[in-house]
Amino acid sequence: MNLPKEDFSLNNYSPQEVEQKWQQIWEESDVFKADSERQGDPFCIVIPPPNVTGSLHMGHAFNTSLIDVVVRFQRLSGKNVLCLPGTDHASIAVQTILEKQISKEGLDKEEIGREGFLSRAWKWKEESGGNIISQLKRIGYSVDWTRERFTLDDQLNKAVVNAFVELYQKDLIYRGEYLVNWCPASQSAVSDLEVDMREVDGNLWYFKYLLVDDNQLSESYLEVATTRPETLLGDTAVAVNPNDERYKKLIGKKVNVPFINRSIPVVGDLLVDMEFGTGCVKVTPAHDPNDFEIGKRNNLKQINIMNKDGTLNQNAGRFENLDRFDARKQIIRDLDEIGLLTKIEDYRHTVPFSDRGKVPIEPLLSTQWFLKMENISKNCLEKFNLGEPNFIPSRWNKVYKDWLENINDWCISRQLWWGHQIPAWYVLRSSEDSINQDTPYIIAINEEQAMKNAIEKFGSNIRIVRDKDVLDTWFSSGLWPFSTLGWPDKEDKDFQKWYPNSVLITGFDIIFFWVARMTMLGNTFTSKIPFKEVYIHGLVRDENNKKMSKSAGNGIDPLLLINKYGTDALRFALVREVAGSGQDIRLDFDRKTETSLTIEASRNFANKIWNATKFALINTSKSSRDLSIEYSFSELELSDKWILSKVNKTKINLSHLINSYKLGEAAKLIYEFAWNDFCDWYVEFLKPRFNNQKEIVHKNAELILIQILNDIYIMLHPFMPHITEELWHILNFKSKDELLSNQLWPSINEEFIDENLEKSFENLFEIIRLIRNLRAELGLKPSQQISIYLITNNQNLIDFLSSIQNDIKTLTRCSHIHISNGDNINKNQFAKSFSGMISDLEVYLPFEGIVNLDALKDRFSRDLIKVNNEIDSLKKRIANKNFVEKAPKEIVEDCNNKLKEANLQFESINKKLAMLN
Repeated sequence: MNLPKEDFSLNNYSPQEVEQKWQQIWEESDVFKADSERQGDPFCIVIPPPNVTGSLHMGHAFNTSLIDVVVRFQRLSGKNVLCLPGTDHASIAVQTILEKQISKEGLDKEEIGREGFLSRAWKWKEESGGNIISQLKRIGYSVDWTRERFTLDDQLNKAVVNAFVELYQKDLIYRGEYLVNWCPASQSAVSDLEVDMREVDGNLWYFKYLLVDDNQLSESYLEVATTRPETLLGDTAVAVNPNDERYKKLIGKKVNVPFINRSIPVVGDLLVDMEFGTGCVKVTPAHDPNDFEIGKRNNLKQINIMNKDGTLNQNAGRFENLDRFDARKQIIRDLDEIGLLTKIEDYRHTVPFSDRGKVPIEPLLSTQWFLKMENISKNCLEKFNLGEPNFIPSRWNKVYKDWLENINDWCISRQLWWGHQIPAWYVLRSSEDSINQDTPYIIAINEEQAMKNAIEKFGSNIRIVRDKDVLDTWFSSGLWPFSTLGWPDKEDKDFQKWYPNSVLITGFDIIFFWVARMTMLGNTFTSKIPFKEVYIHGLVRDENNKKMSKSAGNGIDPLLLINKYGTDALRFALVREVAGSGQDIRLDFDRKTETSLTIEASRNFANKIWNATKFALINTSKSSRDLSIEYSFSELELSDKWILSKVNKTKINLSHLINSYKLGEAAKLIYEFAWNDFCDWYVEFLKPRFNNQKEIVHKNAELILIQILNDIYIMLHPFMPHITEELWHILNFKSKDELLSNQLWPSINEEFIDENLEKSFENLFEIIRLIRNLRAELGLKPSQQISIYLITNNQNLIDFLSSIQNDIKTLTRCSHIHISNGDNINKNQFAKSFSGMISDLEVYLPFEGIVNLDALKDRFSRDLIKVNNEIDSLKKRIANKNFVEKAPKEIVEDCNNKLKEANLQFESINKKLAMLN
């Protein structure tokens, strides 16, 4: 049967053509647009918003693939699904890009001014900020693009302002001077979670603090050790442990700070580790978190020596204006010159780096806005102890709980312009010009309300100035699950329908940054945890199982692989590689050829389904593609009943696996069914039946073939949406107005499930594989037919094999098949036979008079020499003591296993040669 004219496209599978076609159709038809009035239980995912500065990397592709499998499956299951997309404004990243652009023009942002800078930022966002969205669309994301959100949208900005005001009114936000992590590169505070702790090779410098006696320097001294000698300029004490016999008599004495000529006290504090360095610790309260606490306990002065850009200020004396690291070098040289430097040790230690600025952070005393976390986290912890949310896999429960139990107040202000400006206005009298620590402020929804409140509180002889800082990006991201659904309007239909969200799917690396902040803010503002479940997935590692990173230069461009193999192949490969929930996956990639065998295998799988559809189009009539027509059950072949059992069980198991977020196992299951059960076996069973003249046999074969293919399309659709949409339309003559994406999960008929029949067919397949292997050993051509003898005392097996012997003959290309009880057979007649056993079944292929015995002997003799040589080589390696003692254990073990296998081959070939002689 020739292909119908409309099916000519099936001659060649072009992933790019198919995928571009359906992405355009889906988007233009708003097929994934959610409707709060639609029937069905609500199911909602708001996608983790990628940075607007980003471009698609393998982590995005992996996360997107996992989310879309779940979303498409839930839609097929009849749920009222909302998958909401969007991007994050990425304060520091965007500001860095723009400041570099401005710098190239010979300007700085202060010259342009805030309004001019923000105008440029919005223009950049419109021109370049959409790249990541267009790239995500290439993954086939089935999201509601009409609801796309951006964290600086007016609606979301309104949510952020309302959240800030409400938190302040609940006495959860305060402004104060505190030691923060300061990034000199971005000149902004960063949270504890934006600090990357790195081990570096550094030094431990030892130097003297001369004791002061009656305002005179003495020759006596205390020796201290430090990794940051430049901070001595801000020292206000030297601390010792009060239990340290060496120094406790010196508590209350004074020492002199070099270069600054400042006398500072020796204080006792239990925080001091008597075993570290000399047991004496210099105390710089304005530049070290531990020193800050010592300073508070001992009422020490706080002296800031650092400018916001990492240079030293006027408090540094003659080192003013030097960069912090240049000042370090100069201070070491000068300490050495005046005889106070005692020694320098190499010292490997952990240094905190800014995750954004990529430079060492500077603990800096700064006035910032803070969110009190104790009660917020405590309330969230209470919900967690009741099972909200449920983490998958469960091992992440402890990580999340530990974070809630050990949380500090959150510094939420950032010294940037691009972002959500803090809704605080400072109140200045007409005579005042500057804002200081004590300047009063008003928190309000807008400037008009702020002015009104300020006049009521301070009178009319005032002016107000808005705080220049913006909020930490993670603050707005923390509101994402509900701000995107219309909050703070709790009557919004979207909020009412889809909040809380059903599930959050994200990587483990942002449990701290994002997941916990969403749960805490969601619980604070809505009294509900914002999602019922959290599915934590792992990382995509490179071909050497290393984490991909820009610095390592080992990233793999997903767009390159999409262009080479197609989106569906990449999606399926990534999901199928997941060995278990939350596990990292390794993606093989040849950097010379820019190819991946894993993704190529998925592309081959797509081709397999494509070709199976071609087979169906060639062998079925249009009338048989009407799924409402029922086949005659009484006329079904055993192979029909077997495939119907397999497909119904696959539907049940696949649904269970996806609902349990065992997505890797789900991908493997549909692959095994579609490729092995259907394409490799059932299609082979069908081929001779399409030549059968009996109409009912032919008709049943057509109907079941079409039904199984349609079931495969819909089960495979969440993983490979483009090719399944295409084939479903072609096979069923559907118009573009009807979409596979909107169909329902195929119905399940458990009456078809027959475990015993499936086990019988598993045995059958082993028998067929054995016969095919024996044919290959005999060197038979496909066209050569041979008699086969199947001998067993298992009467049930005899009955089964007898009922399906015509299929066995076809699949093994044998002329005659003899199925007998072993008690009635004289096995001496099989002296000239190749044989094998499957459980309690013996298989014999008599070869006398069929094969060229001399040629067969010659082939086995050559094989014997080859195996013998391999045995000798392996024995020599194992006899080599150096190899056994120095080689890795797994290599030695592999060598022993190969030797065992070679010996078995040697024995088997000898038996066959003896039989031929």
